[in-house]
Amino acid sequence: MSGELSGKVALVAGGTRGASRAIAVELGRAGAHVYVSGRSTRHGRSEVDRPETVEGTVDLIEAAGGTGTAVRVDHLVSDEVAALAERIDAGHGRLDLLVDGIWGGDNHLEWGRPVWAHSLEKALRMIRLAIDAHLITSHHLLPLLIRRPGGLVVELTDGTAEYNAKYREGTALPYYLAKASAHPLATGEAAELAEYGCHAVAFTPGWLRSEAMLDAYGVTEENWRAATVRQPHFVISETPTFAGRTVAALAADPDRARWSGQTVSSGQLAAVYGIDDVDGSRPDAWRYVVEVQETGKPADASGYR
Repeated sequence: MSGELSGKVALVAGGTRGASRAIAVELGRAGAHVYVSGRSTRHGRSEVDRPETVEGTVDLIEAAGGTGTAVRVDHLVSDEVAALAERIDAGHGRLDLLVDGIWGGDNHLEWGRPVWAHSLEKALRMIRLAIDAHLITSHHLLPLLIRRPGGLVVELTDGTAEYNAKYREGTALPYYLAKASAHPLATGEAAELAEYGCHAVAFTPGWLRSEAMLDAYGVTEENWRAATVRQPHFVISETPTFAGRTVAALAADPDRARWSGQTVSSGQLAAVYGIDDVDGSRPDAWRYVVEVQETGKPADASGYR
């Protein structure tokens, strides 16, 4: 995809790690100048307390042949987001693509606890990270996006709209609300952006082999299949790069308006755009989850990647 986004200006909010980091890298590889914002920098970590930084993401963008700018921003602080918008305006006068991957709430999740037993402080923190931070970001950045037709907003989430339409026992209500909020957010943004010829989608990767997930299973990208001993359904997992490639393809699609207001997945976009993961496979994780994992079938990715 080298050059397909040449001249475009993108912001990946929360682009420190995981799918957001890979999306930033692939947008840069495709030619966009990518602003990467987040709270973890070489001078201090966020509450997530991991080693990945916004500067590290820009290093990866540059290694892929692209250009980027790292900016330390807490997207829950309106003044900081406003300053980011002013910086992008001063530097480029517009924004063509906003990828909102702000999260960092996993440390606050108490799996399986009903709402009355879940820490209220942690529950509200997840909601603020998933909803407040995204609304603050849209408030300040969308005025730049609507300056030109064709702008695109991508709201990251976990799960398709169909999958998240049902609450699954053993999750956690605050987490469920946090992740499901991306669907109406994208629907509403798409409606409000339409008169300006701009678009919005929610996007979910599949079972992601993020830095944190690999660490949790005690594996690396080179030996990730060893994790299937502990969790057999990890066989359907995908690299963050797969998510990045599919979002970059969506951003470069001249007919991307066809997706506006919808929730799309990496597997879904990969089938349309002919995108493969780094190993040459094409995982369709959410179809697998529904048809294999949820039905109690033995783990087997045959026909799903």
